[in-house]
Amino acid sequence: MTTILHKAGDRGTADYGWLKPNYYFSFAQFHNPEKVHFGLLRVLNDDFIAGGGAFGTHPHDNMEIVTIPFTGALEHKDSTGGQGIIKAGDIQIMSAGTGVQHSEANASQTEPVTLFQVWIFPKQRNIKPRYDQRNFDINDRLNNWQVVVSPIEADKALWINQDARFSLTKLEAGKSLQYENAFKGNGVFLVNISGVVTVDDKTLQKRDAVGISDSDSFTITASEDAELLAIEVPMNQ
Repeated sequence: MTTILHKAGDRGTADYGWLKPNYYFSFAQFHNPEKVHFGLLRVLNDDFIAGGGAFGTHPHDNMEIVTIPFTGALEHKDSTGGQGIIKAGDIQIMSAGTGVQHSEANASQTEPVTLFQVWIFPKQRNIKPRYDQRNFDINDRLNNWQVVVSPIEADKALWINQDARFSLTKLEAGKSLQYENAFKGNGVFLVNISGVVTVDDKTLQKRDAVGISDSDSFTITASEDAELLAIEVPMNQ
């Protein structure tokens, strides 16, 4: 097993007033040549959007974009006709494909939104743009992996144009949970959203992450109640 630790305090940061992002990988004005991507995972931004804050209409192409909100409500509109408001428990995905214009706005003028936005390189380029969102019961991820994004039909998750898989868990203190790759040879970027866990003798505090490769399984042990996101991706294409 090969592991690369990404401490929360080593992330890139910015302050735009209405937007306060933390960047796990090089993005915007933050550039670290050692943190450009993890396999086909290109972007993982941990965003705080103040009340009334909004990303104006802007373009994307040939990228799989997944949004995972934790607090507040985010409004989405795009040129495919896709639109909706997502809150905690919801997951949103957009295949930019041949090109799409979209906007994202805090649906409240007073309450902040916190979220992860994730970009993954697609398996097939120049597909027709598409948008989807779904609510998942948070209780179903207690001490269990809840698959929320996957191309595998049996997972009953949001479809993604890549051999990639997103899984969430809420792991109670003292519990252990094993992760098994859906695709042999993939890597997993594991983000500790909250709490404290240990993976391969590495301790992850809140918002720490670890890139895991050269292994198709690993075990997580929680020393405090924890919430985690596992992003499984091909390591090359």
